[in-house]
Amino acid sequence: MPTPDVLVIGAGPTGLLLAGDLAAAGVAVTVVERRSAESNLTRAFAVHARTMEQLDARGVADELAATGQKLQSLRLFGSVELDLGKLPTRFPYLLVTPQYETENVLERRALAAGATIVRGLKVTALRQDDTGAEVDTVDESGATATHRASYVVGTDGHRSVVRQALGMDFPGESAVLSVVLADVKMSDPPAEVLTANSGEAGFVFTAPFGDGWHRVIAWDRHKQLPDSAPVDFEELRTLMTSVLGTDHGMHDPRWTSRFHSDERQVERYRVGRVFLAGDAAHVHSPAGGQGMNTGLQDAANLGWKLAAAVHGRAPDGLLDTYHAERHPVGRGVLKSSGAILRLALLGSNAARGLRNVLVKTAMSIPLAARKATGTLSGVAIAYAAPKGAHRLVGERAPDVSLVDGRLYEELRGGRHVLVLGEGAKATVDGHFAVVTPAEPTATTVLVRPDGYVAWAADGADGDAIDRALTAAGLA
Repeated sequence: MPTPDVLVIGAGPTGLLLAGDLAAAGVAVTVVERRSAESNLTRAFAVHARTMEQLDARGVADELAATGQKLQSLRLFGSVELDLGKLPTRFPYLLVTPQYETENVLERRALAAGATIVRGLKVTALRQDDTGAEVDTVDESGATATHRASYVVGTDGHRSVVRQALGMDFPGESAVLSVVLADVKMSDPPAEVLTANSGEAGFVFTAPFGDGWHRVIAWDRHKQLPDSAPVDFEELRTLMTSVLGTDHGMHDPRWTSRFHSDERQVERYRVGRVFLAGDAAHVHSPAGGQGMNTGLQDAANLGWKLAAAVHGRAPDGLLDTYHAERHPVGRGVLKSSGAILRLALLGSNAARGLRNVLVKTAMSIPLAARKATGTLSGVAIAYAAPKGAHRLVGERAPDVSLVDGRLYEELRGGRHVLVLGEGAKATVDGHFAVVTPAEPTATTVLVRPDGYVAWAADGADGDAIDRALTAAGLA
């Protein structure tokens, strides 16, 4: 295995997006995965609008969109509609596609960019010093090895070996126990792409794989069994009929399992030269479909910062901003997904009726509806700006039209993009692109590679622009 600048542990969506970003930026990166073969099992189906924007900035959004179905509205609790069609984005929808499709797209991109992916290696230990970190591995034959890199990133899931090797706690609690997963055929599949409802008996969710198979996620309020307990298919059929009014003719299960959903978050996303991202850093309820998306946003935030550090142009403290920016987002997702889950699992008819009335009323208020859809989709998520910064700093940069193309096409170069206001110019050269908006504006904006505003100013002060570029390590 080659000696990399960055060693990524875990070849799920988070690790693959990170590896692709690093490789595209000219960083030597190796991904180590304990599984020797890819899996077609999946828990995540939802790709939200902000994630699609990130994929667009990497040139693969259309490729992934072709694998799934687009929903411009979501139904919560069986009767509350969320309108995604009004989101201020080129992707005003929820893309429903199995997680393995997302992984396939990201893996092809990472390999094409030059990343190395090694499967069948299990990490057994980790150490670090002032100059780098190293991991011990064992392969399927029992052969051991040690691999060193300047940085290590643990994207190895909720049972993260990297997190455990750092000796870090994973505080939180189990949000719901004894959730059943089943992949089934259906002779009478639901008319809607996503079907979800709760009742006195429990909760049921269904989604299509797109190849004739459907994933069923169910929770029986009156039968809480350990994860190791086998799934009784007839009991699952009975629960589904009770909650949805039909079992949709489900038959021929190819796989069933049981799991529990936790709400946990590690206290620090960075320890020296080791970082945690995705489920290794935070896990939460599947309600809202934000888990995989949050991990992908972690990777988008961290990748360009690690690349700057490897290339020696990261300003002081840049790597620390990964935790400072992403930890609050993870905490927010824990709260919002937990709230959705608890509302979905209300037991009495009276409580569910009151819930529906209150949520419907709230969603009839335009401001509340925009906040709900913006938060769920990730479009409204922003990072805290330094005191005294321009009002746009930390905000998501919209995909504005340029004199030649659009902003997110320009971001595919993996560099900062300076969007010039009228009369503005930069007199320094460096690792950034300069573009002109199609519609003139007085504000000059420096956009980070992950699509957030790094700096902005009103007016055409060239000296201020040059200072901002220099402070960002770009000049």
